[in-house]
Amino acid sequence: MECEDGIVVNDNFIAVIDGSTSKTPNRVNRQYANGKFCMQLISQYINTMAIDTTMADFCTGITAYISNVYEKYNIDMVWLKNHPVERLTASAIIYSPYHKEVWMVGDCQCIVNGEFFDNPKPQEGILAEKRSKILKEMLKKGEITVEQVQAEDPGRTAIIDEVIDGCRFQNVKYPVIDGFPIPLDTVKVIEVYNNCKEIVLASDGYPFLKPTLEESESLFQKQLLKDPLFIDTFKATKAVMNGYKSFDDRCYIRFEI
Repeated sequence: MECEDGIVVNDNFIAVIDGSTSKTPNRVNRQYANGKFCMQLISQYINTMAIDTTMADFCTGITAYISNVYEKYNIDMVWLKNHPVERLTASAIIYSPYHKEVWMVGDCQCIVNGEFFDNPKPQEGILAEKRSKILKEMLKKGEITVEQVQAEDPGRTAIIDEVIDGCRFQNVKYPVIDGFPIPLDTVKVIEVYNNCKEIVLASDGYPFLKPTLEESESLFQKQLLKDPLFIDTFKATKAVMNGYKSFDDRCYIRFEI
């Protein structure tokens, strides 16, 4: 599967964009999975933004930009309103040097002012724990092997309806970029202090985000070896499946300011 994460670097902004894993076979643009297409649209939009664009400006502007794409592809907005799982969906974390702020619109992570920040979906940890308990019990009883889970994950199957149902809370209880209004009070804004010399932005594909890519990757590889099902040292809603190198796409950028 193609990576649905992306990085934007221009004179005015630096961003990491995480296209959401599709949970439906339907596509707005037949050429791309919905998450990847959304990531590309957000990249295009950020590259058009004026230097003094605010967080609110971005949220309003990108919502209109994606809504116009739905119109272009003749997508029924009433249908999308009632079936959010069908929307183009992505998260983004953006650094604005002009405002000295980092904006976290959705499930992403960063290190700013020497401190780690994330912005997970409210139900993500609960569903990851549920999946973990199901698989641990099956493995303990000898009902399934690690290799069988990596071929067809019964833990994922057990929670997928709840994962899909959770989409109805996007841009209600948690923010995403999907062409529908983003509640600004759900967007996490981090002030960048004057003594901050370096920033790390990343998608949520890194289980353990560290100040360097080398250390982040090292811990990621150790996780893959110790817990490829992601049910123990780091709990997630999916495993590393056969033919894949990770449980999720990952994207990382570190820069001096």
